[in-house]
Amino acid sequence: MRGIGGCIALIVVGAIITFASDWRMEGVNLPLVGLIMMAAGAIGLAVYSSVLRRRRAAGVLPVVEERGRDII
Repeated sequence: MRGIGGCIALIVVGAIITFASDWRMEGVNLPLVGLIMMAAGAIGLAVYSSVLRRRRAAGVLPVVEERGRDII
C-alpha cells in the first residue's frame, strides 16, 4: 500500500465488501473482513498524514529555488 491513494482504496474496497456485497463464504465473515480493511485504511491514512506533516514541519522535503531569467 502506497500513500494516500492506497489507503483510500483500502477503505473503499472494505466498504464495498461490508455494505454492498451479498456474497456468502463458509468460514469467512465478509462484513468483518470489510470492517478490518476499512480500519486498516483509516489507520494507514492517519499514519501517512502524520509522517507527511512531520516531514513538512522539519523541512525534510527538498526546496526548489527558482532562478531569474536572463533578458536578452
